[in-house]
Amino acid sequence: MARHRGDLRSQLIKARVRSPVGGYHTGMDTAGFTTLLNRPGPYATVLADVSQDSENAAHAKELRVRAVCEELSAQGAPPEVVAQVSERLETNLHQPAPLAHVVVATPEGIAFDEVAVAEVPNQVATWDALPDLGSWIAARDASMPFVLVMVDHAGGEISLWDSGMPRPTDTTTVEGDELEHVHKVRDNVGWAAYRMQQTTDNVWRHNADKVAEEVTRLIRDHGHDLVLVGGDPTSVARLQEDLAGQPVEVVELASGQRAEDGGDLARDDAIRSALLDRVVRRRTALVGRLEQAWGRGDRAATGIRDVADAFVTGRVETLLIDPDALAGHTLDPADHPGLTFGEAPVSGPVDADEALIAAAVLTDAEVSVLPASVLGGAPVAALLRWS
Repeated sequence: MARHRGDLRSQLIKARVRSPVGGYHTGMDTAGFTTLLNRPGPYATVLADVSQDSENAAHAKELRVRAVCEELSAQGAPPEVVAQVSERLETNLHQPAPLAHVVVATPEGIAFDEVAVAEVPNQVATWDALPDLGSWIAARDASMPFVLVMVDHAGGEISLWDSGMPRPTDTTTVEGDELEHVHKVRDNVGWAAYRMQQTTDNVWRHNADKVAEEVTRLIRDHGHDLVLVGGDPTSVARLQEDLAGQPVEVVELASGQRAEDGGDLARDDAIRSALLDRVVRRRTALVGRLEQAWGRGDRAATGIRDVADAFVTGRVETLLIDPDALAGHTLDPADHPGLTFGEAPVSGPVDADEALIAAAVLTDAEVSVLPASVLGGAPVAALLRWS
């Protein structure tokens, strides 16, 4: 099978979500979708741009929401389902653009509702036997949880982020001790000045240690394995020393201080750069694993048919999809005896992306987005748990 790679890094960058701020995972964890397939369906799935940060933007949002709801109605969604979807989408989330909102509803009510900081190149409105989650997964695949630490001699601010979410999930401020000794004596006034400077150095180290203790606790409690650190260089260096033994990747931001107004654009750019670098490295590693599996000939599946058969036996560890390339392809469960979709009564051919993502959800497989050009030219491939 010919595999046209081209410039791998540029291909993987194109596959990323464009997120203003953004654990190191193989792909998107599908656990959050599990309860979706406990309902019999059909499913109304809508992914819409709900950015609303100006008067004109509010009107534009209203038109976009109306368009997706009219599309649902045209496909046969009941009026009560459309009304519930519309109500969720019309809510003003008071967040800057870009902002994506996905809602999945059935005749039983809202089944899934989530917002992400992401662009929506093409809105989705589907009334079908299975949820239509491909575009949402493409928007969320590159997001990742991380710890952001801004540290200086007086302590630090620690926040937990999911890079695709509009705000941190938790923020903690660590106040240092002996703040009267934070500033060094500038004039050379002899032995007393030297002793004061030594005291100040000890306070700086102690305060950085306090920040490190809190970061360590959060890592332990929440499982994050990426820590982005910015602030005073001396305190940053001490914090890096303290975290050296932790099972995390610590990245010093190229720019960033603790800013009172929280509006440090240089810091935000540094965060974007650090996250993008990690996304590209993760995807490069995925491509490397896929090529190794192809080389062995028994730990990868390529193409819709082979991947569906691998799902029947529960062997798929990570589903790799190109949503654009997969669009328009269908899959008939009758061709794959044993392939089921939870409570959804599927009969006859269905959209292949909907079917394969549903199978990933039901078998606890992760999903990652890669261009077809690195999937052997196929719209879908899979890394397998066993041969």
